[in-house]
Amino acid sequence: MKPIHLLLLTSSFAAAAPEAAPSYESIRQEIRQSIARGNNWLKTQQKADGNWDDPELPAFTALALNAIVRDPSFDRSAKFPDAIEKSFSWLLAQQKPDGGIYNRGLSVYNTATSVTAMMAANRKDFEPAVVKARKHLIGNQWDIDKKKETDNPNDGGIGYGSNKEHTDLSNTYLAIEALALSKKVVEDSNHGEQPDLDWSAALTFLSRCQNLKATNDQEWATDDDKNKGGFIYSPMESKAGKEATPEGRTALRSYGSMSYAGLLSLIYAKVGPDDPRVVAVKEWLGKNYTLDENPGMGPEGLYYYYQTMAKALSAANVNMFKLADGKEVDWRKELGGRLLSKQRENGSWINDSGRWMESNPVLVTAFTVLSLEQIYDSIPTK
Repeated sequence: MKPIHLLLLTSSFAAAAPEAAPSYESIRQEIRQSIARGNNWLKTQQKADGNWDDPELPAFTALALNAIVRDPSFDRSAKFPDAIEKSFSWLLAQQKPDGGIYNRGLSVYNTATSVTAMMAANRKDFEPAVVKARKHLIGNQWDIDKKKETDNPNDGGIGYGSNKEHTDLSNTYLAIEALALSKKVVEDSNHGEQPDLDWSAALTFLSRCQNLKATNDQEWATDDDKNKGGFIYSPMESKAGKEATPEGRTALRSYGSMSYAGLLSLIYAKVGPDDPRVVAVKEWLGKNYTLDENPGMGPEGLYYYYQTMAKALSAANVNMFKLADGKEVDWRKELGGRLLSKQRENGSWINDSGRWMESNPVLVTAFTVLSLEQIYDSIPTK
């Protein structure tokens, strides 16, 4: 049973009549309180060494730290509390000579999330570690077969790092995000000349993950009504499976979380809003807008979906999101209300579907707090 105050927040936030809709300021305050409760729960889960959950996966610690330092009540200009300082020290201690921040593998996933957390902390003393970590991420961009040519479907993308079998959009998006957020660090001349991602190759890879025949040179790409514009996991695979198209071809099914990840990646790659790839993915997302599931995947990866939605629509400067029927929705109010309604009494969140580790409350709570912080930061103040 939900606590009374949460029931009241949810009903006023998500179910009020239009004429009685809460102001943005009241919504921000409700979200702020929810963020605080989520972060307070996360702090109770910190281990004695300073890390969270599995020490072999520094991403758990990075995600928790990111959520905590982005809390509106956290003063990033002041000395950090000892417990948070200890956690960042633990995270930095996991950095390897190759620049990656990892232990048993998954070096890109762990390194990208760690860079993002360090950038959120806004600490100059973290910059040397960020510079080394950026080089690790850039060094994991694929260019196989003929060099400097995107002649292999994996070229331009980034995989897990420890897995040399393929690249994928999930790791590529996380790496692109980390590189974009940390770009200002390497623009400082004190760090000397730095490598950069091959952005042209990255865009080719992103295009090869999108169902859009005009820009995707892969044979499976389709423009059928169900899939056109949406993204998949990699140029060879959709976690949502395959289906026959009306014209008798086999399509790799577009799905929600990767489509928002694709949109965010295009934005960070400085692709404009009028580009056909951006237009098409927004149209697919508008057709498939829902908070009840990760479109194409049901409950699997639902909180990852919520987070990519919040980040992508904020980055795209979308206020009212236009749906396929012409209706416009205030996605911040709807997503914020849904996340508030799912918060457990102890302040945490969890997905009943355990795929991609979403039965882990530390992971899911960090995802959700970050989603709420993204909404909070992007809500118009007037």
